[in-house]
Amino acid sequence: MIKLRLKRFGKKKEASFRIVACNSTSRRDGRPLQELGFYNPRTKETRLDTEALRTRLTQGAQPTDVVRTLLEKGGLLEKTERPSIAIGKAKLEKEKLAKAKIKAEGNDSNEAASESNEAQS
Repeated sequence: MIKLRLKRFGKKKEASFRIVACNSTSRRDGRPLQELGFYNPRTKETRLDTEALRTRLTQGAQPTDVVRTLLEKGGLLEKTERPSIAIGKAKLEKEKLAKAKIKAEGNDSNEAASESNEAQS
């Protein structure tokens, strides 16, 4: 299967990446089938060969998660809600509701305590 993934190059701790099409079994920095773009995470610079990317995608090439987000930002792919992200958002929402409930219960007990202190005075 052909994958669209990043190929690392550049100096130590100053990496840049090329977006390449390569066989899924080949090494990360091995010889690619085709170079399709460039991404620099330090400056957020992205250059995409849109025509070549479209042809590779129509041929059935599968982008990795990072390349998928770059293609979504570039407008080549539609943004899709991945299941892991949806589950994470649902979990965060449950935690927010639980914290709000605990906070509300704490406020109710504080108000009740202050009312009882006023009644005793």
